[in-house]
Amino acid sequence: MRISSTGFEHGKSLASEFALGAPDGFGGNRNPQLAWDEVPQGTRSFALMCVDPDAPTDPSLAGKADVEIPVAHPRGQFVHWVMADIPGDVSEIAEAACSDGIDKGGKRDPSGPTGARQGLNDYTGWFAGDPDLGGDYLGYDGPYPPPNDLRLHRYFFRLYALDVATLALPARFTAGDVHRAMHGHVLAEAATYATYSLNAAARG
Repeated sequence: MRISSTGFEHGKSLASEFALGAPDGFGGNRNPQLAWDEVPQGTRSFALMCVDPDAPTDPSLAGKADVEIPVAHPRGQFVHWVMADIPGDVSEIAEAACSDGIDKGGKRDPSGPTGARQGLNDYTGWFAGDPDLGGDYLGYDGPYPPPNDLRLHRYFFRLYALDVATLALPARFTAGDVHRAMHGHVLAEAATYATYSLNAAARG
């Protein structure tokens, strides 16, 4: 199975139109186009995730004045998108079909392929308790790496072909819930990634 995008070249920089944060403020927060083929026989649905494995593990450093987060700083994952129950006959998600712009407090009912369900991304926890930005962030919300981070972040779009039409998920689900529910049902996996940074030194 293969996955690709017309919005970015594999392993190359993502444009700010697909990001939540941009050097001059906010980006377009549009989901990039994704398409896949060579799907294994027996595929009944897909799960899709976008994950940044380069997020700083100490969030208190993010955006802190006069502090640079070194490349060697310990890293963890930040989920930007999780979608389950994408019908097995779907082979493409169009640009901006699931996200086009910024929704303060998160999208209430993000669009997507008919029958698909969109889960909570990690901005839900990041903004938790913030009176202005707190809420359930469903669907796609793009990159906003700390501008003081010296590491170039990678954003992996991972697609899983599954042998079930639907996954047993709670109404309010996360990427972790999807990983657990699809255990033993994955027929194939494909990934592509792009890079992004708000730090001029990291961008090179």
